[in-house]
Amino acid sequence: MKTKNRFNKEEIQLFEAENKVGLLATVNSEGLPHITLITTIQAKNEQTLCWGQFSEGQSKENIQKNSKTGFLIMSLDKNVWMGKTDWTHFVEEGEDYEKFNNLPMWRYNSYFGIHKVHYMNLVETSEKKSLPISKILLAMIKTKFSKNGAISKDDKTVMNPWTKSLFDSLNSLKFLSFVGKDGYPVIIPLLQCQASGSSKLAFNPTPYKDELVNLEKDQDVAIFGLTLDMEDVLTRGKFVGFEKNRGVNLGIVSLNWIYNSMPPLVGQIYPKEEIQTIVDF
Repeated sequence: MKTKNRFNKEEIQLFEAENKVGLLATVNSEGLPHITLITTIQAKNEQTLCWGQFSEGQSKENIQKNSKTGFLIMSLDKNVWMGKTDWTHFVEEGEDYEKFNNLPMWRYNSYFGIHKVHYMNLVETSEKKSLPISKILLAMIKTKFSKNGAISKDDKTVMNPWTKSLFDSLNSLKFLSFVGKDGYPVIIPLLQCQASGSSKLAFNPTPYKDELVNLEKDQDVAIFGLTLDMEDVLTRGKFVGFEKNRGVNLGIVSLNWIYNSMPPLVGQIYPKEEIQTIVDF
């Protein structure tokens, strides 16, 4: 994948669109990847990205401890940019703060607005690249045909029906992240990804095989699912590896963690966290 270290004028203008998919990948305190939907992400200049924060969550905690981040921007015409950045700081006032809060989505919002603006220095970005739709459609068909071959009798129930249906929908968007050897998390489109039973996700790697070749067996990965109604869920697990199922090459992820990143109730879904009884006041 060809990369560069600055955005051009056309890209800076394109990123200003409110109707786009913007994703931020961070690394938590355990060294695991995390993906968050950040629709406000845009380029402040040729070498700086910025975005407005309106809710709390793990990604905002992660960047305070580890500044290495990854991003993906997808425009409505299905062009994609992927890259790496270094988070630097946030502000709670100023020109950019006012700019974000005057956008139509936030200006007339009665419940919450942008309360912080974050800045990231660009390390590298891919060139603008269209989604390989024909390859993705073929990979979806291959995945659907072969995914049940990865189901085991001893599989646990990890995904609830709603999560499973999101990943099985051919209209939903999915993205995978893992932490590279340089410590930066990367994000890769994975629209062909589907549920294999209720504890695994499977995908034929063809559309982005050059990027997915860097995945190693037993590596921790995060897979983010997003509907066209902007409902989303984040899963995490171990990459089992690539294997043949019904004659089709499939990447398999064994899930061990699911997280709801949608406000107002952000938090872990699986494993269920025990509610602690308060005995001291």
